[in-house]
Amino acid sequence: METSVQKKIWLSSPHMGGTEQNYVQEAFETNWIAPLGPNVSGFERDIETFVGNDVHVACLSSGTGALHLALELLGVGADDEVLCQSFTFAASANPITYLGAKPIFIDSETDTWNISPELLEKAIKERIKLGKKPKAIIAVHLYGMPYMINEVMDISKIYDIPVIEDSAEALGSRYQGVNCGSFGDLAILSFNGNKIITTSGGGALLCKDADTKDKAVFLATQARDNAPHYQHSHIGYNYRMSNVLAGIGRGQMEVLPERVAARRRNYFFYKENLNNTQGIELLEEPSGFYSNRWLTTILTPSFEMREKIRLALGDENIESRPLWKPMHLQPVFEDAVSYTNGVSEDLFNRGLCLPSGSNLELEDLTRITNIINNLLK
Repeated sequence: METSVQKKIWLSSPHMGGTEQNYVQEAFETNWIAPLGPNVSGFERDIETFVGNDVHVACLSSGTGALHLALELLGVGADDEVLCQSFTFAASANPITYLGAKPIFIDSETDTWNISPELLEKAIKERIKLGKKPKAIIAVHLYGMPYMINEVMDISKIYDIPVIEDSAEALGSRYQGVNCGSFGDLAILSFNGNKIITTSGGGALLCKDADTKDKAVFLATQARDNAPHYQHSHIGYNYRMSNVLAGIGRGQMEVLPERVAARRRNYFFYKENLNNTQGIELLEEPSGFYSNRWLTTILTPSFEMREKIRLALGDENIESRPLWKPMHLQPVFEDAVSYTNGVSEDLFNRGLCLPSGSNLELEDLTRITNIINNLLK
């Protein structure tokens, strides 16, 4: 006797709005099948208009590439030290190593789960005493929740260390009414397939001025000098976004506010339906913070309970994932210096990301919360 397979519920799947194909078709009809063209320029303008605050945007092949260029633009090189939030995806830290620099990992605080200003300042003071003033700070708006922006930027100014604002997960998030992506000296976005909007693969570098954007585009297009032949005075990269993928992004920007609203709707459904479940906690927004709720996360009472919930959801064809494993606990970074307080390790051990796609139906959310509630009764 055949058993019916439950509908698959993904953690965060792509969600097309319908107009993306128009922009892509135009790229085919005009033969702009290249890493430049009207969709790239248009997508950059769309992002600049949305984020505001006079940012200048360069669309690239990935958020990781954007971080790499940001570090290079700040002059990071071999044996330099870069302060990096530990509780994040590996792509926040990997580009530091591309340049031969060394990551110094900073643990989290409990209000936003992001980089701890207290530990950040402690690390800066100690590195300066050792004659190793860090060249940059990478702070991450994790799961769409803004980090402690005022505190981090104040530290940045006191010690004259620039901030790279990793907004890969935070397009549509705001702090005191201002869009994320506009606070750091440089900022990055990701349009990977699981993000709040997607270009299949892609990212962007957000700059404070046009000159910096021009330098980024120069480096992203193999650093070709202005000459009739192929001449290169700098090492460059192949990081520019294709005109076809930028067309998908243009269509996605048209529905971005709807996608943010849907992700936040998911969070509030989970909050309402899991709030009375024994031992389950959801991350609240501090005053002045507005998260796009890219992923809704829960904290369980223990590692064992986290695994019990994850496996129960998996048995019902529902994808969930533990929170990011901190970088200072990753085998590849076992020799890196870190400033820790135990917060991110505890979050990793007890935390779980629930399905959060903007295309989830009410019946999907109900199915998920019923499983968790029944498990914990």
